[in-house]
Amino acid sequence: MLLQQGSTGNEVKRLQARLGVNNTGNFGPITDKKVKEWQSQNGLSANGIVDDMMWAKLFPLHGLNGGNVRASDFRYEKLRGLIPDGVINQLPDTAARFNINNVYRLAHFLAQCGHESGRFKVVDENLNYSADRLKVVFPGIFEGGLAEIYARKPEKIASRAYANKIGNGDEASGDGYRFRGRGYIQLTGRGNYKKFAGYIGEDTELNPDVVASKYPLASAAFFFSSRNIWDICDGGDSQAVIVQVTKKVNAKLLGLQDRINHFNQYYNLLK
Repeated sequence: MLLQQGSTGNEVKRLQARLGVNNTGNFGPITDKKVKEWQSQNGLSANGIVDDMMWAKLFPLHGLNGGNVRASDFRYEKLRGLIPDGVINQLPDTAARFNINNVYRLAHFLAQCGHESGRFKVVDENLNYSADRLKVVFPGIFEGGLAEIYARKPEKIASRAYANKIGNGDEASGDGYRFRGRGYIQLTGRGNYKKFAGYIGEDTELNPDVVASKYPLASAAFFFSSRNIWDICDGGDSQAVIVQVTKKVNAKLLGLQDRINHFNQYYNLLK
């Protein structure tokens, strides 16, 4: 391992995420400054060069070369009482299938799922909005008296709100409701259901309800893969990394403190 100013690639992205720098993958002057600051604070020569020794200090759970953990080796039993047994039972297969190969990835993934699903209780999008709430959640879509007409009618709300986007047909098609958010991180839209079907090997486009009943965890892991979130997770356990992961899940950073609390709780048990 040897990274320095001018280096590029995924390892630079991981380094930047760990140091709280925008992870562009390009090792420039800002990254160089952060590396030197970190080296000074941790008893290393502040030369701006990331060698094996510094990498091992930055990522102690990964080893010198980012060594992986087998899915069967995570201490899942530590999570019992915090996470439903049904979810824990799915974790080994999900971890193996989606390359969740270190504690950072697992803790970040569970933290986001735990928040988004109300501690793994919600697997189907709640669309029973009042008129006032419709205007907040879907700005510009239910204006001019439409909010009052659509209020408390989940099927009509979803059909309009998600029409002609994410692979859905128009409002009349009903795709918006048929392919509403399901799973622990709300897989949404015909296009995403179709992609997930191709990955998981079951026709979730034809039978979308199985995303909630059979694949709530796998669909969430698919979301992490499709949004390239795993590399950000590799950045470590800092709050800056939690913020970066959260931005990929919820751009407005809603519920950030709860996500931080979830992460710290799971990470401290798993590490």
